[in-house]
Amino acid sequence: MPAMRRLAMRQLRQMLRLAASGTSSREIAVVLGIARSTVQDNLQRAAAVGLSWPLPADLTDDTLENKLFARNGVKQGTRRRVEPNWAELAVELKKPGVTLLILWEEYRGSHPEGYGYGRFCELFRGFEQRLSPTMRQEHAAGDKVFVDYSGRKIPIVDRKTGEIREAEIFGAVLGASSFTYAEATWTQTLPDWIGSHVRMFRFFGGVPRLIVPDNLKSGVSRASFCDPEINRSYGMMASHYGVGVLPVRPIKPRDKSKVENGIRFAQSCILGRLRN
Repeated sequence: MPAMRRLAMRQLRQMLRLAASGTSSREIAVVLGIARSTVQDNLQRAAAVGLSWPLPADLTDDTLENKLFARNGVKQGTRRRVEPNWAELAVELKKPGVTLLILWEEYRGSHPEGYGYGRFCELFRGFEQRLSPTMRQEHAAGDKVFVDYSGRKIPIVDRKTGEIREAEIFGAVLGASSFTYAEATWTQTLPDWIGSHVRMFRFFGGVPRLIVPDNLKSGVSRASFCDPEINRSYGMMASHYGVGVLPVRPIKPRDKSKVENGIRFAQSCILGRLRN
């Protein structure tokens, strides 16, 4: 199915004038430098709405365009032709031996008036681009705690000297309840990192089965998808409390969305209220 080109209103007026003078659609296409099918399509549109040359003197370009290209009877956001269930087709396409051509042939078998193959593929690719597949995480009570530092620091003023020193915000969120703990520490170094965990466990009144940290150096010596290397001191702290450490995948913020949301909440409660 050829794609019809939307013409300028000046070209449309000239097309109607030439057609009224008896010029063939092929000759009009040569004069205007467009495809013959485009000429035929636009002349059919004009005939359908009762427009012919000469046009009324008070007919503006906007009115002419609306008459020729208005989609009467079709609501905005809907299509003229029946569309398949794109989500079901995406699942079918993953099966061995299935191609878009096969899916299109099956679609046209059910809807002979449906889209041509090219437009079918275009719409399917557009559907795929809108997909952002995620897997919902289910958290059992007491199973995981997600820990991380805020990317923003909090300025702290020494009342005696007036010196301003920036502190880090440590955040921890329980997976099942989203119960949140936050505190300020001077650095992200190992002593502060482990100290924050000790105070977090004391605040929660217990320990989970797993700690899920980001891949900062104080917790993870070498980040890896399959075999991360945990910092020795951090590992000893986890062993002391009888918990496991499961770092998130590098550059995968969705793996720790719980603590990301908790950190934003802490920022609004702490940084937002203490901004002045």
